[in-house]
Amino acid sequence: MPRISIWPLFAFIVLFAGCTTGPLKDVSLPSPFQSKAEQTLAEGVKQYEDGHYRESQANLQSALDQGLPGRADQVKAHKYLAFIHCASNREKQCRDEFRKALDVNPAFELTAAEAGHPVWGPVFRSVKRSGR
Repeated sequence: MPRISIWPLFAFIVLFAGCTTGPLKDVSLPSPFQSKAEQTLAEGVKQYEDGHYRESQANLQSALDQGLPGRADQVKAHKYLAFIHCASNREKQCRDEFRKALDVNPAFELTAAEAGHPVWGPVFRSVKRSGR
C-alpha cells in the first residue's frame, strides 16, 4: 500500500493561510449575553469615541436609567457623562457625574491619560480630594 505524505497538504495550507481579501473590520454586534442596558452603554461609548456627544449622552443616561447591572459599567457611564459635561463647560454636571461614579466605586481612578486631561483631570482630582 503506498504511503501518502501530508507534507504537500501542510505546505499548501501554510503557503496560502495568509491569503485573505483584506483585514476583517471589527464589527460590534450586540451579544446575546448582554442586557439591553449593557448594549445601550456600548453604543453610547462608541458614539462618544466617534465624536457624537449628544447621542452618546442620551444613550449613556439611558443605560443608567435601564439599570446597568455591573458596578464597573455604572462607573463607566458616569465617567463618560462627566467627560461630556466637562468638555461642554458644564462643570457642575461634570462634578456631579464624577461624584456618582465615586459613590458606586470609591476606589475609582482615571487612567493616566484621562487624569492628565486639562479639562476634566483637575475637576476629577478636586472631587476625589473633597471626599465627594
